[in-house]
Order: sequence, then structure tokens, then C-alpha cells
Amino acid sequence: MRINKGDKIEDIELPDSYGNTFKLSSTKGKKVLLTFYRHASCAVCNLRINEFVKKYQEFGENFTMVGIFHAPVDFLKKNMDRHNLPFTVLADESFKYFIKYDVERSYGKLFSAFIFKVHKFFLAGIKGYLPVQFKGYVDIVPVDILINEDGIVEDVYYGESDIADHMPFDKIKAFSKSKNFNNQL
Repeated sequence: MRINKGDKIEDIELPDSYGNTFKLSSTKGKKVLLTFYRHASCAVCNLRINEFVKKYQEFGENFTMVGIFHAPVDFLKKNMDRHNLPFTVLADESFKYFIKYDVERSYGKLFSAFIFKVHKFFLAGIKGYLPVQFKGYVDIVPVDILINEDGIVEDVYYGESDIADHMPFDKIKAFSKSKNFNNQL
């Protein structure tokens, strides 16, 4: 089932990159960006993670990010340790939540990224994010979900054009800075 604005996502429970069990419900009271990425060694995914690490302070203290990768825990840790992450990344090796939330797989959108977003692959390569080993599907199209302090989806973006198609940073930042009506009462 696709996630829609106004939905309340059932709890997601997965291991983080250290093997500890993480529950999405632990983020209640914070604004959350939940993103379904591809495999942990994905060049454009690692580039996006790098961009978030650099900009993370701009989102404020009441904001957190949770990334879900199709990867085994040890492979996720190996690929994420280089980032010094201020947020949580999770391993969905069985692809359970990707299936549950209709995260698309598309070789057409994979090839589209190689044509129309080739600059991102070059930039990722310059930063050293070229995958040497693959553990997970390479054709996953990302999904970005903005969840408010009450656990309600405020916005969702299923990638449309290619495997590097994400919600813009400005939209995420505006969400992170917005006031929650229930918290103002």
C-alpha cells in the first residue's frame, strides 16, 4: 500500500547499522524525514546522505532523519561509518517494508538516472562513493516521507523520474521549521 498524506504509519522495527533494534515510534514528538534508499553502497544514495550530514544543523533540534536501506546490517555499517551520521540508518535486508509500502523497482528509472543525472554519479565518484560491492537491489526508486510530531504523514514523495529523484532539500527544511498546530495549544 502506498503511503499518503494524512496516514499514520504503523511502527517500523528494524536493526540500525550497529545491529540495535530501532522503532520508528521512538521518534514521536519530533519531525521526521523517513527515506527509503537503495542498497548501502549506492553512489547517489551516499551522495544524498553526505549532503544531509553537511546540512543537518539547518533542520533544527526537533527534527530527525531515518533512512532505510535494502542491505544486511554489516554491509550497511561498512558503508555508513564513513559519514559520521547524526541520524539513524536502518537495514531492511528482507525488503519487508519496501514491499509493504509499495516502494518501486524500475530498471528504466535506473537507466534514466545514468542519462539525466550523470553529474550526480560523477560527483559521487569524486567523493569516493563508487560501489565496489553490491548487496541489495540496484533498481529501487527512493521514497521520502515527512512525518509530524504526532506521527502523521504531512507529505510523501515517491520518486518519479529516476533512482536519484528525491524531495527537494528546501521543502524538507521548510517542514522542519514549520509549527505544529497541536504543539501550539
